[in-house]
Amino acid sequence: MPRPRPPYSAEFRQQMVKLVAAGRTPEQSSREFEPSAPTIRQWAVRAARPAGQQSDGLTTAQQEEVRRLRREVNQLCLEREILSKAAAWFAGETDALESGGSRS
Repeated sequence: MPRPRPPYSAEFRQQMVKLVAAGRTPEQSSREFEPSAPTIRQWAVRAARPAGQQSDGLTTAQQEEVRRLRREVNQLCLEREILSKAAAWFAGETDALESGGSRS
């Protein structure tokens, strides 16, 4: 069974991304160097996202904002559910007081 290859260094990945940015295709780089063309393409896409150069993906800042907004929406849904239950409980208490009985 072949041994797994250790991960490529960050410097090597940056060099591959620079070659792609300079106009070289991932397939050309793949033939000359070891990584596959899809791997090199993925490195280039990931490198372009934080800089905001990739139009089909979210930048790092946008991803963080989406995560923050999702947490906020979850919190607001929970608070709304609690308030809805409290309003129903108080409405029941008000009805009980008006009819002369006590529910407590």
